[in-house]
Amino acid sequence: MSPLFGFCRPHDIGGRSLSREVVREFATIPKIIAVKMAAFDRELTQEAIEGIEDSGRGDELILYTGNDNFIIEDLTEGYLIPTANGYTLRRMAGGLLGHWAVWTKAAVETLETIKAARSYVDFDPAVFAELASQVTEMNHHLFDFDNAFDGCIPGVHEVLRSQGLMEGTWCLNPDEILSDGQAEALARLSKAYPHLTDDAFVVENLGHWLAD
Repeated sequence: MSPLFGFCRPHDIGGRSLSREVVREFATIPKIIAVKMAAFDRELTQEAIEGIEDSGRGDELILYTGNDNFIIEDLTEGYLIPTANGYTLRRMAGGLLGHWAVWTKAAVETLETIKAARSYVDFDPAVFAELASQVTEMNHHLFDFDNAFDGCIPGVHEVLRSQGLMEGTWCLNPDEILSDGQAEALARLSKAYPHLTDDAFVVENLGHWLAD
């Protein structure tokens, strides 16, 4: 029996709006082992997790964030879910994110740092507040939030192009291009937050990657 991975994504960004009741029934499918939450909304994400809790499988299903606009918050703060026995804290185990299509080494290191910190009894999510703000700012321009995500895919391509991993920012749809000022914003933020990029790692390895 092949395992299944659920994906909650609302209608206004290409998916379907799923109620708490629908998510509850979905979570009862035995093949389901994990669910990605990409509502881009904290309240809708909370509602979906509550649906999973209602199914009785809250302890079984692995949660992943797809909420690019609050990645760090999902990984650190999590969600307090009301149950018959009081509140249960549910945090995301990791992320399946468009943002992590680039700067991936830094993303892995950030996730591992957060997971290590969460293991402590006195863990305080506020420690990661500044990092959360920085990641959200980078994502704002990577996904071209100001222009209704028109430059989302070209934005990812621009980062890869700047690192030498792609020759240009072309997309299958020729009308998908970088928005005005998007490339400059990405270059500025990469310099401002080098700890959130993997530019040095790519430079170090690009030669033998291309040779292979």
